[in-house]
Amino acid sequence: MTKTLLIAVVEDDWLFRDSMKSLMKSLGYTVEAFPSAADFLASPHLIETACLIADVHMPAMTGIELYRHLIETGFAIPTILVTAYPNDVDRAQALNDEVVCYLRKPVDQNQLIRCLRNALSCAELPEEDP
Repeated sequence: MTKTLLIAVVEDDWLFRDSMKSLMKSLGYTVEAFPSAADFLASPHLIETACLIADVHMPAMTGIELYRHLIETGFAIPTILVTAYPNDVDRAQALNDEVVCYLRKPVDQNQLIRCLRNALSCAELPEEDP
């Protein structure tokens, strides 16, 4: 029996956060969603997170800052960053820091699935029901 992988979504926009949570569940993942980086960092789910999907632009701590903080504190969680306001500087900086993907909102579901596969080291995605 395969262990269900935990995907954490950190997003201050409740609508995007809820839709991402629903999408991850529909793909067969266990998902926990958080409205801020601080909420995620204080969560007991931090240590079991297999992949993090975080918004780039959030109050207090950005997705890029969250990713760096995780690396600095020994939590190298594969991370996918999403943003409604993409720019080349943030993208280059994030990819240079070894973020798995930097995606523009609205997120293309197929592109997100490819990023998830990459983030989870090509682990098989849960199979769809026939």
